[in-house]
Amino acid sequence: MNDDPRALEERYTQEEVSGPVAPEPQLAGVPLAPQIPDYLQETYWWAYLHPKALKLFEREWLVNLILWGNMNRLTQAVIGDMKVEPDSRILQVACVYGDFSNKLARHLDQNRSRLEIVDVAAIQLENAREKLSANDNIGLHHQDSTEMTFPDGSFDETVVFFLLHEQPEEARRKTIKEAIRVTRPGGKVIFVDYHGPKKSNPMRYVMKPILTWLEPFAMDMWREELPAFMPSDVAPEQLESNFYFGGLYQKIVLNL
Repeated sequence: MNDDPRALEERYTQEEVSGPVAPEPQLAGVPLAPQIPDYLQETYWWAYLHPKALKLFEREWLVNLILWGNMNRLTQAVIGDMKVEPDSRILQVACVYGDFSNKLARHLDQNRSRLEIVDVAAIQLENAREKLSANDNIGLHHQDSTEMTFPDGSFDETVVFFLLHEQPEEARRKTIKEAIRVTRPGGKVIFVDYHGPKKSNPMRYVMKPILTWLEPFAMDMWREELPAFMPSDVAPEQLESNFYFGGLYQKIVLNL
């Protein structure tokens, strides 16, 4: 793997990546690669942009430890909600460390469905290309979640797994709006993220200082319910909510 994130940025356009990455064609109309957002560069460079981060965090056991043993449970909760027809297209918004995408891809491959993944960081897409190479139903796209280039209704279902807590409010709202836009009517958007735990949950007092220090935008998810960041035309009856580990984690399914 090339360890220079800037070099990797130059290798990706907003087109699908499959197999070796070809040089970017010098043609009019080729979309420019998205810029790394300031919040990602300033707050999360250590977790997603530095080459050593990939070597550290790309371990299923470590991701599971970070989620206090709940990684598989939350992954299976997403898969359990995927009632897709054969030959469906599913969008995953942002790469995820660990085996999450492999499990989704294998599940979808059972009925010839396809998993498309977008990420704003080329170094994350390069990492995903390598670890998902055993799957032939994967597409990778270099795009910003707040301004995706897919046409309206491109996907049957969309998954946003532990991304929203890493974004400031304006970017979070845009990501949710875009996830809804690119999902077809009758489809669904599945959100999994942090949630303000019950006061009786001791993890509340463990996680608050950790998140405040390392993931400052995450506290928004404690102060407000996730639907508060959705467009105003989303009706309460469209939402299905489940909470895990004493309320520390949430899964919200938006039926369109």
